[in-house]
Amino acid sequence: MSEEIKADKVMDLKGLACPMPIVKISKGIKEVQVGQVVEAITTDPGSLADFPAWARTSGNEILKTEQNGKEIKFFVRRKA
Repeated sequence: MSEEIKADKVMDLKGLACPMPIVKISKGIKEVQVGQVVEAITTDPGSLADFPAWARTSGNEILKTEQNGKEIKFFVRRKA
């Protein structure tokens, strides 16, 4: 069984189309301390490609991605 990741901030981005989930996570990640985790919940299928690309360019780390039907959860640790 995988370890449960505790999010310091949860962002509900459901219903937002590209590029809004990335715009919102870019702002939201700055509201937590370095090392803390943001859980972003989206329904945009493009997020599966957008979030890893954003994490690489922003220097943050995606710890886990979960997909349940149309809902996609990203657990992102602030690194910078």
